[in-house]
Amino acid sequence: MKHTQRTDNPFPYSDSNKRYHTYDYAMRRQFGGKVAKLPLDAGFTCPNIDGRCGTGGCIYCSPRGSGDFAMTPDVSITEQIRSARERLSAKWQTDRCIAYFQAHTNTYAPVPVLRSRYEEALASRGVVGLAVATRADCLPDETVALLAELAERTALTVELGLQSSSDETAKRINRGHDFATFCDGVRRLRAASERIGICVHVIFGLPGETKADMLRTVEDTVALSPDQIKIHLLHCLRGTELGDMYERGEYVPMAREAYIETVVEALERIPPRVVIGRLTGDGMADDLLAPLWSKRKVSVLNDIDKMLFSRQTWQGKHAFVQKK
Repeated sequence: MKHTQRTDNPFPYSDSNKRYHTYDYAMRRQFGGKVAKLPLDAGFTCPNIDGRCGTGGCIYCSPRGSGDFAMTPDVSITEQIRSARERLSAKWQTDRCIAYFQAHTNTYAPVPVLRSRYEEALASRGVVGLAVATRADCLPDETVALLAELAERTALTVELGLQSSSDETAKRINRGHDFATFCDGVRRLRAASERIGICVHVIFGLPGETKADMLRTVEDTVALSPDQIKIHLLHCLRGTELGDMYERGEYVPMAREAYIETVVEALERIPPRVVIGRLTGDGMADDLLAPLWSKRKVSVLNDIDKMLFSRQTWQGKHAFVQKK
């Protein structure tokens, strides 16, 4: 028999050549088929923009608050979902979708407002779950109680932006909170309901960070027992402070090979059961200053697969035993 990436794949949570626990695989196992994730903009802002904990936002954040691929918030949640389903229908033949509240901080509003937005999404055709992107410092008790209630009725994932576990880096990127605050947010969600899925976002290539710093963030994240981890590549976007730093020669993005190698070593440290929500990131093409190699997303993912295969390694090969 010919040896290929797929036939020689020892990773248990895969039915393809992927040597890591992909989001697509996890969704097919949970729902019995393909599930599309639809980005939404519910019209919220962020405490790091409106002055509660800072202004200007994180240095890399676009004016849309990572919601560049969603429609504008003047469009209803119902219409955003309908339109996104229509756009993706040619790519993904499925009626199932996750309503992804992506833009800005999606728990940063009074509970009645949050409930209204979430319930509108759940009432839309084909919605089988919610993903709520937010910050660990925006989880007051009443909001956590709402999330716990929703988790009893639908598949709910709360996506928390950590980016780095280094407090020095957090200050450098104007994150607005420290690692202890992040850990407290995770703890409070876990205490409220074991049914709330927790996804942690980390970014590779942040200013001043070494590979050791990035891998330490991954290890610190694993210690929190998340259900999912998303790894992003830092993009320099036009109109952001980071973009200005890049144009002044004050920041050098990660090289392609360095990023791929760091991702592979990170995957080795993540327990196999943890779902990998993504392994790179998207930047709006018109606003992307650097790194330009990130435009070839499929090529980057393919080369991650190739390095895992050539090194005969996989997600969790060097992970510590994770308790939950």
